Amino acid sequence: MSYLFTSESVSEGHPDKISDQISDGILDNFLAFDPNSKVALETMVTTGQVIVSGEVNSKIWVNIHKICRNILKKIGYTKNEYNFHANSCGVLTSIHGQSLDLLNGIEKRNKKNRGAGDQCIVFGYAVKESKNYIPLSLEISHNLLKELSNIRNEGNQMKYLRPDAKSQVTIEYSNKDIPIHVHAIVISIQHDDFDTSINMNKKIVKDIKNILIPRFKNNFLSKKNKNLFTERTKYYINSTGRFVIGGPNGDTGLTGRKIIVDTYGGRGAHGGGAFSGKDPSKMDRSGAYEARHIAKNIVASGLSDEVLLQISYIAGVDYPINVFVNTYGKSKINIKDEIVAHNINKLFDLRPFSIEKRLNLRQPIYEETSVYGHMGRTPKKISKYFFDIMGNSIRKDLELFTWEKLDYLSVIKDVFLKKF
Repeated sequence: MSYLFTSESVSEGHPDKISDQISDGILDNFLAFDPNSKVALETMVTTGQVIVSGEVNSKIWVNIHKICRNILKKIGYTKNEYNFHANSCGVLTSIHGQSLDLLNGIEKRNKKNRGAGDQCIVFGYAVKESKNYIPLSLEISHNLLKELSNIRNEGNQMKYLRPDAKSQVTIEYSNKDIPIHVHAIVISIQHDDFDTSINMNKKIVKDIKNILIPRFKNNFLSKKNKNLFTERTKYYINSTGRFVIGGPNGDTGLTGRKIIVDTYGGRGAHGGGAFSGKDPSKMDRSGAYEARHIAKNIVASGLSDEVLLQISYIAGVDYPINVFVNTYGKSKINIKDEIVAHNINKLFDLRPFSIEKRLNLRQPIYEETSVYGHMGRTPKKISKYFFDIMGNSIRKDLELFTWEKLDYLSVIKDVFLKKF
C-alpha cells in the first residue's frame, strides 16, 4: 500500500536561518585567522535586534557587528519597512571563554588522542532516491526555495518578494519505498503589501504556478522527476491569505532551531544536537558530518539502497562508544547489520582529530552550510576573504562539503562486496 511522507525547508531570510548564518559567519572568521579556535555561539534575532552569545577561546578577535550586518545585507534585509534593517538594527554580544574544565578534558599531549568536545549521539543517513542521496521530499523543498531566492535577487519577476519563505513537499511512495507522485506543494512567501485594487493572494498563487514552478522544474529536476508532478498535485500557497509581516519582525529566530531542515527532512533519525556556530571539536557537528560521509558512500557503493548510521561519543574520550547500522532490509549483501558496523569501525578512524583531518574541518567553510541543508550538497572549491577586528584581511582557498565526497567507494566495495 502506498504512503505519504513530508519534508520542509526554509529560506535564508527565515529568522532561524538568519541566526544560523550569523553564528557560522562569525565562526568562519575566527577559524580563518586561528584554525584552533574553540567556538560555540548562539544568535537570536527579533524586531530590530541581534543578540550573539556563547563561548570563544581564540588567539584573535573579529568584528562581530560588521559580520552580522554584512550577512543581513547579503540576505536582503535592507528596507526600513521590514522593521529589521542591516544598517540600523542593534547588535548585542555576550561572549566569554569556554570552560577550562572541558578544555582540559579534550586536549591531550598526543593530538591524535584528543577527546570529544562533549557527549552526543549523531546519525548519518543516505537513500537511493535522489542524485544526492537525500530524501526527494527534502531535495525538492530546498530547491524550490533556492529558485525563489534566485527570482527575488534577480529582481525582474515577482518584485514583491521579501526574504522570508518556507516550503513543504509531500510525496507519495509505493509500498517498495519508491517515489511515485508529488502529492502536495506548500509555499509561504513573505511579500510587500499590495494595492487594494489587486487580489494579492490570487496574483501570488498565479505567479508561483506560472513562474516559480516552471523555472524550478527546468533548473533542478530530471525528466523522471518532472513526471512526478501531475494535475493531481495539490498547491497550498500562502494558506493564511497574507504574509506581509515576516522575518525577525514576525518571529524571533534562534540558532539551531531547524535541525531537521539541516539534515534529512525527518527521515532516518537525529541525535538532537545543532550544528551552526560550533567548531569541529563539537562532535554533534563533525561526528554528524562523518556519519553522513560514511552512509552516503555505503549507498553509492551499492552496498544498500538505504542506510542509517549512529555514532555516540563521550566528553573527553577519543573513540566512540558505539557504532550502529540499520540497512532497513535493503542490503545487497547477505551479512547482518552488526557485521557492517564492525567493519566500519575498522575502515574509518572515528576519533575527533582524525575526522577533522580527513574532512578538513578546521577551515572556514561553515557559513555556506547554514542554509538549504548541510547534507546532500555538492562539494566545490571557492575563495573567500576574512577580516579580523583590526581590519586585516586574509584570503582562503576552500573546499566545501567534503563529507559529501564519494571517495571511499572502492574501499567499501573491496571490503564488503568482494569479501562477503
